[in-house]
Amino acid sequence: MGKFVITKRTNGEYQFNLKAGNGQVILASEGYAAKSSCENGIESVKKNGQDDSKFERKTSKNGKHYFNLKATNGQIIGSSEMYESTSARDNGIESVKKNAPDAETDDQS
Repeated sequence: MGKFVITKRTNGEYQFNLKAGNGQVILASEGYAAKSSCENGIESVKKNGQDDSKFERKTSKNGKHYFNLKATNGQIIGSSEMYESTSARDNGIESVKKNAPDAETDDQS
């Protein structure tokens, strides 16, 4: 089962990572000034991560593949790592859909 891990950056901002059951990071958030905003971001992933249309599939300039998960307002909630292939990226999207809804939160901030 996946989990959300909240950490505090050296600049004082909070961020979360959605990790798969094997501990691999599937989705990383932006930095948030307040922990409550970070927690709202997690709830947004749980909600929007079930809607395939909220995933923006992208290819970087170096040819690697990644995705962004967007909220209803179009703001990016989180981004994936870089993948070697589109199929690996798409597997990452499926992993978010599978792991996010029931993921527990581990606050390490």
